[in-house]
Amino acid sequence: MPDPRPTLVLRGLTLRVQNLERQLRFYQGLLGLEVVRREGNRLKLAPAGGQFSLELVHEPRAPLRPRPTLGLYHFALLLPNRRALGEVVQHLLDARYPTFEGASDHGVSEALYLSDPEGNGIELYRDRPKAEWPQRNNRLSMGNQPLDYFGLLSEVKTPGPLDPATRLGHIHLHVADLDEAEAFFTGLGMEVTQRDFPGARFFAADGYHHHVGVNLWAQNRLAPADATGLLGYRIALLGRGPETLRDPNGAWVWLEPL
Repeated sequence: MPDPRPTLVLRGLTLRVQNLERQLRFYQGLLGLEVVRREGNRLKLAPAGGQFSLELVHEPRAPLRPRPTLGLYHFALLLPNRRALGEVVQHLLDARYPTFEGASDHGVSEALYLSDPEGNGIELYRDRPKAEWPQRNNRLSMGNQPLDYFGLLSEVKTPGPLDPATRLGHIHLHVADLDEAEAFFTGLGMEVTQRDFPGARFFAADGYHHHVGVNLWAQNRLAPADATGLLGYRIALLGRGPETLRDPNGAWVWLEPL
């Protein structure tokens, strides 16, 4: 049977950027996102399949956000299958883009981590079938194991940019208080999916492993208010919206009907 209609979909995010051309060389030139709208200092990109959008707000005087600070840890782009993940990874390796910052097998997924040219964290990942997700005491149990690089890259046939079906799979944030974050995201209809990962907590709807992750790893360090980085993100909710909120870090959360 097909999956039931989702109740929550991550639709996109907005980043303040200092050097628009450099960011475009990465997101458009390397990852293959297409420019779908340009208006003033705002530029909107999306994959060919239109599954999510990335808006860049160009403010050339904005200081670069230091890391780690409260706010974005990474946003995660979900590839439709293992081959598609391997092909974009090989594409970045062939382009000699700066080294991947990490790679893990989380049990539920295989993931690699990098940053865009202004230090915004990005995860590229693919999900395993839900029946294979690890459990402990009848609860989801994501972990960190070494990634099988050779197995992943053995799937590659034609290296290339993001598959058109790539989606925004989840967002992971540095926060000051896990309980405060839990109250906010469960208030949007998500449930806690894992709370035993040191210094972190994960939330999702529709039985997913996580649509949002939060952690305490920035140790309450603040970035300048006008720094580059995450300004807000869009969430489509069944039976709710349009509405505009602020998350625990002050980022805009734009709710829209699903």
